[in-house]
Amino acid sequence: MFLEKSLVKGRKHGWIEVIAGSMFSGKTEELIRRLRRAKYANQKVEIFKPQIETRYSEKEVVSHDARAIMSTPVESSANILLLVSDVEVVGIDEAQFFDKGLVEVCNKLADDGIRVIVAGLDMDYLGVPFGPVPKLMSIAEYVTKVHAICMRCGNLASYSHRLSNNDKRVLLGEKDAYEPLCRECFVEDRNKKK
Repeated sequence: MFLEKSLVKGRKHGWIEVIAGSMFSGKTEELIRRLRRAKYANQKVEIFKPQIETRYSEKEVVSHDARAIMSTPVESSANILLLVSDVEVVGIDEAQFFDKGLVEVCNKLADDGIRVIVAGLDMDYLGVPFGPVPKLMSIAEYVTKVHAICMRCGNLASYSHRLSNNDKRVLLGEKDAYEPLCRECFVEDRNKKK
């Protein structure tokens, strides 16, 4: 499905891949799978995540099913450019927590011939586009929208429903704080709260 880095007329070709969806949809799992494939192909890989993401590990990118890969936590997207050197693939997890500069950073990396793979929530708990992910989806060569299963009806879920009344936009949590819902169940729940 995805092209491996190739040389045409001596040029390296970079691109951006975005993996987006709700909580518990397998975004990080898919990111790890793609990065491991690149490593198996002996490509030089660097992986980054936001410093605030410490739910499972301070240094690793970890999926909800406990798959993990070493990463470098960074404070801002600009730090990624400072830390990248001589790589072919850059992975970025939890993109929604980065500043808007992440779009420019990903473009710069791709323009420099690097394959950039980004995973993140496309919507927050209110169903509103979240952070730089929607813009990244618009400029990416490849976009994969992954879905969870609705915890109420079993349909495909694309919304991250917050279980608490906390109204902070960024609230780190797992199954104790969020559940995936389909559109119908999400809208029904939002209407009950009005």
